Amino acid sequence: MTGQRERRRDVGEAIFADEVGIEYGIYGAFRLKSAYQPIFAPRGGALAAVAVEALIEPHRAAMPVAPAVFFDTIAAGDRLFVETMCRMLHLRNFRNIGVDGLDLFFNYNPMINDHLGRALAEIRLMTRHLGDLDLHTGMLVCEITEQAADDHVLASLVREIRRHGVRVAIDDFGTGHSTAERMSLLQPDIVKIDGGWFAEFCRHAAAERFFRPLVSSLHDRGARVLVEGIEQSVHLRVALDGGVDLLQGYHLGRPALAGTIFNQEPLSIEALLGTDNKVVPLHLRR
Repeated sequence: MTGQRERRRDVGEAIFADEVGIEYGIYGAFRLKSAYQPIFAPRGGALAAVAVEALIEPHRAAMPVAPAVFFDTIAAGDRLFVETMCRMLHLRNFRNIGVDGLDLFFNYNPMINDHLGRALAEIRLMTRHLGDLDLHTGMLVCEITEQAADDHVLASLVREIRRHGVRVAIDDFGTGHSTAERMSLLQPDIVKIDGGWFAEFCRHAAAERFFRPLVSSLHDRGARVLVEGIEQSVHLRVALDGGVDLLQGYHLGRPALAGTIFNQEPLSIEALLGTDNKVVPLHLRR
């Protein structure tokens, strides 16, 4: 346990800045970079970017590596260290996307830090230093990957996160861990519909007819609904017909590394629904 706390204190020593001030982390042979994927809200006949989700992009020997491959290499004793470093990178690099007024979604996996006291302390430490990064809690959304975490732990984490003014999103809804009981327990501000589940759902002929009641039931619980994994026009059509609040996916915009300037022009829904495989360019390289 002492060694684990020591690794957490050393997180800042594993973070460096390149020649233009973009920060990156080092873990073994990997260089870890922040990437941000846009999240959109329907605005009339267009989609407007209202937020980004922070994602890690690992590189080895100057080549990108699939995140799943990287995370599989992390020793069990280093997982909390790496997750803390990734979150710190995302918070520090958020100012480098060149756009004001966007919210920031970031991931938090309660299964990695299985000691509730340390997990709560970690949340307090994170929020304490936001002002140094020109951030405030009202612009943050913590995506909790609930998986098989204990209900007491989840409820305690959510209370602490909310106490500091950070909104809570339940990730991967539809994969089996989210139940009516857990929804009532956690009362998330946002529910993220799992992209893989949604893509399979959209294969059914009556997808639109059955999806709207699900969205309405989540709205009735006080949650906004975000569909991720929008990769085809049919996914977008079903999501919009269902009345969702937020959308995310490669059909709308791919993740872009910190230092990339976002193009804030709204996306035409008509144009997006008329294309099946074309990814709309959303970013311009600095």
